Amino acid sequence: MSEKKTLQKPQVLARQSVARSRLFHIESLELRFANGAERTFERLTGSDQGAVMIIAMPDPDHVLLIREYAAGFEDYVLTLPKGLVDPGEDIVTAANRELMEECGFGARRIEPLVELSLAPNYMRHRMQVLLATDLYPKRLPGDEPEPLVVETHALEELPALLMRDDFHEARAIAALFIARDTLRERRGKEAPLSW
Repeated sequence: MSEKKTLQKPQVLARQSVARSRLFHIESLELRFANGAERTFERLTGSDQGAVMIIAMPDPDHVLLIREYAAGFEDYVLTLPKGLVDPGEDIVTAANRELMEECGFGARRIEPLVELSLAPNYMRHRMQVLLATDLYPKRLPGDEPEPLVVETHALEELPALLMRDDFHEARAIAALFIARDTLRERRGKEAPLSW
């Protein structure tokens, strides 16, 4: 195991709001690094409330995925249920609410697995991944513009999912592999070679 080197964070010389919309805030940072180099970075700032992504398992071998419209790709994609943490919510409450809104299920057991980020050089966004088990039918109205299609997939068939054109969200892929490996370890199974 390599030793972690302590680095000196760059000094923030200036911070400026570049653009703001209903969902996004772009900020410009003027930075001076320890070696004297100065650079301007732009980033999307994230919600301080955070966000959740849920691995909902209706049984020990399967996971629920949703098919939703992704405006960034102008197409429908297959992914995990997810959403922002509302003010006053903890991540477990937010995960259960999102699961009810997007999949029509609640969970009697929800546990945090890992925190993920995406493009940390450009975004201040953290996603809490939670494992939801012992599901029961429960639907809450959500903010989706249309009903989401909910699909059930075998957790051990991740390589087949990766071959699909509609399943490519990096956070969902990482979350599923982490969940699969965590569950394998708990069950005491040796991971089969699937690659």
